[in-house]
Amino acid sequence: MKRIAVFTSGGDAPGMNALIRAVARTGLAKGLEVFGIYGGYSGMIEGNFEPLGRKETANIISQGGTILMTSRSKEFMHAGGRAAAAKNLKDKGIEGIVACGGDGTFHGAHSLWLEHQIPIIGVPGTIDNDLFGTRYTIGYDTAINTAAQAIDKIRDTAYSHNRIFIIEVMGRDSGFIAMDVGIASGAEFVAVPETVTDIDQLYQRILQQKKRRTIIIVGEGDELGGAVEFARILKEKFEIDAKVTILGHIQRGGSPTVRDRVLASFLGKAAVMALLEGKSDVMVGKIYDEVIYTPFAETWEKKKPLQDWRIDLVDFLA
Repeated sequence: MKRIAVFTSGGDAPGMNALIRAVARTGLAKGLEVFGIYGGYSGMIEGNFEPLGRKETANIISQGGTILMTSRSKEFMHAGGRAAAAKNLKDKGIEGIVACGGDGTFHGAHSLWLEHQIPIIGVPGTIDNDLFGTRYTIGYDTAINTAAQAIDKIRDTAYSHNRIFIIEVMGRDSGFIAMDVGIASGAEFVAVPETVTDIDQLYQRILQQKKRRTIIIVGEGDELGGAVEFARILKEKFEIDAKVTILGHIQRGGSPTVRDRVLASFLGKAAVMALLEGKSDVMVGKIYDEVIYTPFAETWEKKKPLQDWRIDLVDFLA
């Protein structure tokens, strides 16, 4: 193997640039030419390939977002789009790929391997921490720290005005962000997709709070809906007014934490080494300092559980 490429796809996550840097510099150390694919799968179809060296990856480890940019490509979902991408890769002499993203990225990578046999290794890059096969995903640590800092500021206002605040965090079908920031910020109630929300229990928690100073954390994928829906239910059922804050995409931006930079660097090196060892169609993950190789299909077929201790802890401390 002489020439590899790296790209980022789907939602951006803090630490992706650290991953790009690690892939490029590990590749160079192993005597490889390394290319960046700009614009995710769309860039692959359009042939947007540029060399990545030490100069191109200097001073990016602390930057949020991704210098390679990202996209969600409808064309790549079809066999014709994947065929066009594969032709560009082969014409460029690229013999292996590192794909950083979430389950959508890995679906595309899996199809590319099955149809065109271009070796490809996935790296988990998503703030949701919802991929099976790794303890943490790149961007998760930064996202929960960003959310916790915002919630700390909101709590100051809640206490100053004796108000109830319902704060919605990201996570889609996963409650890791909501649970961890709920514990870290001392929230009185946390609603996540993995549990059934008891609105009457929430009402009792509010009544227990002195002067109704209450912080409620809602994961965006909760079965009752988001923060706006929670506020509506409290108003209609219990005549309780609540302020709503949706943190939104602020959780995906900003300089990555040290933990995310180290994780991304570790997985970037592991991905290149996996290609050189002849592996493909797998995601590299990290569990207890060990590199774990998980077949792409298992990363979305197997559900990563939200541990019971998190759920018990937030209930006990609230």
